[in-house]
Amino acid sequence: MTHPELTLTERRPFHTQRRDTWWLQPLAVFVGLGAFIVYATFRVLEGEHFISGPYLSPFYSPLLFGTDAHSLEHSWFGEMPSWMPALITPAALILWAPAGFRFTCYYYRGAYYKAFWADPPSCTVSEPRKGYRGEHSFPLIIQNIHRYFLYLALIFLIILSYDVWVALWFPDGNGGKTLGIGIGTLVLAGNVIFLGGYTLGCHSLRHLVGGVVDLLSKAPIRRRAYNCVTCLNERHMLWAWMSLFWVGFSDVYVRFIGPALGQDWITF
Repeated sequence: MTHPELTLTERRPFHTQRRDTWWLQPLAVFVGLGAFIVYATFRVLEGEHFISGPYLSPFYSPLLFGTDAHSLEHSWFGEMPSWMPALITPAALILWAPAGFRFTCYYYRGAYYKAFWADPPSCTVSEPRKGYRGEHSFPLIIQNIHRYFLYLALIFLIILSYDVWVALWFPDGNGGKTLGIGIGTLVLAGNVIFLGGYTLGCHSLRHLVGGVVDLLSKAPIRRRAYNCVTCLNERHMLWAWMSLFWVGFSDVYVRFIGPALGQDWITF
């Protein structure tokens, strides 16, 4: 049985025979990622208002250098050196790692290639260019370093988990600290949960825990780890967007909402 061959009679950018709203998904990605990039750039360059009580914004964690008396209590290496350029804020020193992990992520690559570069805009929709170079030449060949950013992302996950522990301790008014749970504590804990689902479902981690061996059935521990990563990987797109939204919301809470509340409503 033969099937008719469907071909476009002319070639122009975004030419397609599709009749559905194929442009909605790349448009949503463009708006979502674009808004996050604009806000994150603003916060990185602002370089202040990243601590509210015991809460440290994930945009600034780990806090290598502090910029005022309060932030010095959270910093690893004391005060920001005076010779550091003004554009180099505490966030600029560390955000390249999680940003690199997301930028080289297999899911995000497919998403922003369509939304920002129209490469291609969507399935069976023509590109606004004549050739396709793929990821085998510069600059896209650097996407292959994703597996190395994974190792950094796992370290950041541990650090952010410690920030949740710090967010459990509040001043008791007598110079000490008391255990409590505030809205900010729950916000930062949610950030770790969503980032954990995204990071631990990474395609590279799936290959790391399940690769090399020929039969996973003969490596029961690795098989369980592989199944766990696979379970998260099946919803990798959902984890990617939820974690992106929540890390931004966590920073918004520390920057705007927390100070506006004055104190958390459910601290006990």
